[in-house]
Amino acid sequence: MTVRPVVRAVLRGALKDVRYVRVVAPAEAYGPVAEVYAQVERDFGVLAPPVALHSPAPAVLAAGWLMLRETLLVEGAAGRAAKEVTATAVSEANSCSYCVDVHRATLQTLEAEPAGTDAALVAWARATGRPVEEGRQAPVLPFSAAAAAEIQGVAVTFHYINRMVAVFLADSPVPDQAPGFLRGTILRTAARAMRPVGPGPLRAGDSLALLPAAPLPAGLEWARERPAVADALGRAVAAVDDAARWVPEPVRERLRERLAGWDGGPVGLSRAWLGQALAGLPADCLPTARLALLTAFAAHQVTDADVAAFREHRPGDGELIELTSWAALTTAVHIGARSAVPRPAPGR
Repeated sequence: MTVRPVVRAVLRGALKDVRYVRVVAPAEAYGPVAEVYAQVERDFGVLAPPVALHSPAPAVLAAGWLMLRETLLVEGAAGRAAKEVTATAVSEANSCSYCVDVHRATLQTLEAEPAGTDAALVAWARATGRPVEEGRQAPVLPFSAAAAAEIQGVAVTFHYINRMVAVFLADSPVPDQAPGFLRGTILRTAARAMRPVGPGPLRAGDSLALLPAAPLPAGLEWARERPAVADALGRAVAAVDDAARWVPEPVRERLRERLAGWDGGPVGLSRAWLGQALAGLPADCLPTARLALLTAFAAHQVTDADVAAFREHRPGDGELIELTSWAALTTAVHIGARSAVPRPAPGR
């Protein structure tokens, strides 16, 4: 048996370990979910849990896949290694150890980028979400404007994925019972299986038909340098927002207010911040607002009790995915809109 079928089987088995929701099994998938699953296994090589966890909400599943495929997997002006550096650094900044494990291992299986690019790229990626200080210029990176659009797209995508992974998955894709000395080997083996099934590079835009066209959100104009990235972001944001249209306006307004006053840094180890963030909201909005704000600002602080309280009002798996996805993507777009796009180096 070759490596890819083994890894594919293991990851399919791991779908049952997703917290709080029942993932649609590949054998049970139909319609839009089956269509996304087929693309994922064709273009990513395996049905990874961070993608499949969205399956109770088909439009949200498609949105997450569009962003991941068109920003990370499709190579354009930026190579895959630079994108994996970005994904790893953003995940480190968000303390998403699951994503750090996966994307650091993937990076180790790729050829290195040209010397001198990694340090600047890591520094920039880790600082996304933090406003550039007044009077200071955006950092210079040795990439073209088109490459910067792709890299910024990866950053937005992983600010989203990190939050969803923190809520629904364990701290690592490697089972706890695996011996420590085998962890790196297991991760690199899985990473090598995460390759397109077909020959040749992936074609930009092939996932876009999964969702209807939609305008690019304000603040993400940098994405226009790569039309498929811009289109994916526009369609994904519109689909997630439409799926979560039931979210009460007081909850939406409170998230917008908190994002506007946020410095991009961690809120702290305790949940002391949460009481103030929820103050004044109608009682019937509190479970939804609590889970949304936790997902946005401290996804690792979500507890079983938070999910149970939400389910008393909204019991469906789909609604749980819709809410957390909306909160995570609203935050990621906010970060993308205010983070500095790196200036190309002279001559590029």
